[in-house]
Amino acid sequence: MARKQRKPQDLPRLRLGAELERIAEQLTSLARAQDRLHDLYEAVLGRDVDLPVLLRLIVETAMELVGARYGALGVLNESGEYLAQFIPVGLSEQERADLAGVNFPRGRGLLGYLTAHPEPLRVDNVPGHPDSAGFPPGHPPMRTLLGATVSIRGKTYGQLYVSERRDGRPFDSHDEDMIVALAGAAGLAIDDARLYEQTRLDAEQFQRLLLPRLPDVRPFDAAAVYRPAITPGHLGGDWYDALLVPDQACAAVIGDVTGHDLQAAAAMAQIRNMLRALLFDQRTPPSAVLTHLDRSLQAITDNPLTTACLARIEPGAPGSWRLRWSTAGHPPPLLLTPDRRTRYLNADPDLPLGVDTTRPRHDHAHPVPAGATVIFFTDGLIEHHGHTLDVGLERLAALVIEHAGLPLQEFVQALADHHPSDGHDDMAVLALRTPPA
Repeated sequence: MARKQRKPQDLPRLRLGAELERIAEQLTSLARAQDRLHDLYEAVLGRDVDLPVLLRLIVETAMELVGARYGALGVLNESGEYLAQFIPVGLSEQERADLAGVNFPRGRGLLGYLTAHPEPLRVDNVPGHPDSAGFPPGHPPMRTLLGATVSIRGKTYGQLYVSERRDGRPFDSHDEDMIVALAGAAGLAIDDARLYEQTRLDAEQFQRLLLPRLPDVRPFDAAAVYRPAITPGHLGGDWYDALLVPDQACAAVIGDVTGHDLQAAAAMAQIRNMLRALLFDQRTPPSAVLTHLDRSLQAITDNPLTTACLARIEPGAPGSWRLRWSTAGHPPPLLLTPDRRTRYLNADPDLPLGVDTTRPRHDHAHPVPAGATVIFFTDGLIEHHGHTLDVGLERLAALVIEHAGLPLQEFVQALADHHPSDGHDDMAVLALRTPPA
């Protein structure tokens, strides 16, 4: 069949069609870039990712925008002299295996050139570039490179690179514009993520400073641990305390102020200090102390709802002790005996603090043998969205038995390390051990 001959007047139409196709591809690419940048900002503003995950997301976004097979982000050290981190993306399992034992780049060659000259860099023949330092053994061959500097507050943070378009063509000016725009957006996102991380760490440190260092309670032994929630920005109101009181007893308290902000943390510190003063001033049962505390809080503060368990370990029958406690809507204490048996000291809980000061509070009592451990904890240790509280309590009891032989401080740390919760709430554990027989 004879091939149809194109007429001369058809050529402008063909060129126009090709140009329209190219414009359509660019518009599609721009729409995809907008979606990816939106996802990038959502990840930071929504606090869904930490900084290492964000850095990898930036590289993946760059690769998708320009259709690159490989991408990387090099992060400079504080002085800006060399790369402190290098996040490569796109290597296959075999390529990673081939590079096993090879150190990541230190910022020489073309990477160093971009550091020294923070302008966009587009190279069509990497081996032929005068500043190329070659590749280490096992490195996949790379012919094309496109790089842009990521800056934060006027200081170079690192360099963003992509290499090898999947269609085999060299990077063009459109690709360069996309990567430069992404590098600018990445600088803002990284700055926000770093500031947020520092704010979160400062808030956690603030809360830890509010919690007491347990005093010497000999002849008893006491240990406690606090862990913040895994949720970024979460600041809780969990608190604990233990102290010797004048009548040869040891008092222990654990509580949880509702809320996850600085106000909850400040309220926690205020309640703890008021309670400590009441314990020293009044030699009364735990229920009476909590009643007095509840009335005082209502009269002089606007503190939020608070759960608490206040207990006293006091001399009982010869060679043993007695635990007296009152609970304000808090999980029950867990008793671990020297023969490694566990028992939850369940009792009908009274109302949390801050609900109704006219309702009576009750005391409960249980014998505690010498060398036994009483474990107090907040609900963040056992709560999990995938199962009931009863399941969490059962798993905690099994965990207590598993680690019962550890020294007390290591014991509470093991409970916090292997907790049965989902980690979305802060948690506190306080353990009090009676003197040995």
